[in-house]
Amino acid sequence: MQSVLPLPQSSSSAGNLRACFFMVAAMAAFVVNDICTKLALADANVAQIMAIRNLFSTLLLLGIAAFVGALRSPAKLTSGTLTLRTLFDIGATISYIVALGYMPLANASAIFQAMPLAVTLGAALFYRETVGWRRWTAITVGFAGVLIIVRPGAEGFNIYSLYVLACVVFSAGRDLLTRRVPKGIPALMISASTAAAVSLTGWLMIPFWGWEPLHGRDVAIMAVSSVAIAIGYICIVEAMRGGDIGFVSPFRYTILIFAIVFGLLIFDEVPDTATLIGATIVVGSGGYSLYRERKRGRRTTMPRAQVH
Repeated sequence: MQSVLPLPQSSSSAGNLRACFFMVAAMAAFVVNDICTKLALADANVAQIMAIRNLFSTLLLLGIAAFVGALRSPAKLTSGTLTLRTLFDIGATISYIVALGYMPLANASAIFQAMPLAVTLGAALFYRETVGWRRWTAITVGFAGVLIIVRPGAEGFNIYSLYVLACVVFSAGRDLLTRRVPKGIPALMISASTAAAVSLTGWLMIPFWGWEPLHGRDVAIMAVSSVAIAIGYICIVEAMRGGDIGFVSPFRYTILIFAIVFGLLIFDEVPDTATLIGATIVVGSGGYSLYRERKRGRRTTMPRAQVH
């Protein structure tokens, strides 16, 4: 039986290093976007943020694409994989913005740290990458860490934690599909088309969500958010295209550091003990999964001993 998705090619060390830089930059940009989104939610609703913020992002990305000569005609963007990837991104956007309105930034980011484990699981199921029992154990332990953060059944359980878990699933699907997007489509055009689709979805949602009065401050916040998310879009595409999934994905954990620091400084949010313990377990299991990936990579590149 052949794999559902084509096996990704292994990247060079220089390519992996470059991809890691883009991943860290993407995480920093996404935290800035999260901060702005959380501030904007004080006045605006989810549909307005998606519509306005991503409209700004689309215009910015198209402007950059035109400047560097990366514009492509719409006919060249008619990739079924790109369409499916965009739908996953829309689902991730809606679920995460809803969650941010009701959860501390650090808690949402801590749950989202299940992403590398979800991507590893997806790579095993759809790319048919080899995942040994140790990494399956790491995935299981990581899921246990997520349960500690979410605490289903506990008195302080927040149903919006499930929205973050939904975002994890959507985001993992989006990133795995990124590997299948034709190489001829520039990252800027992938990012611009995704931003445009999210914005259009937001405008279509407004009749159902309503329109809240906005102030100049809200528009300015969404403009800053649009710049941050545009940078994040570009960097995440470059990271997932340019590096090995197993090597690059764990660098998503840097977002937790950014989220805890800025959540404390801006929103005065202090993660509770359970959140910190659960986040440590998730990060630790993901780090072990990375260790096993690198060890397996070294083993497969070693020359086989001759049989006498």
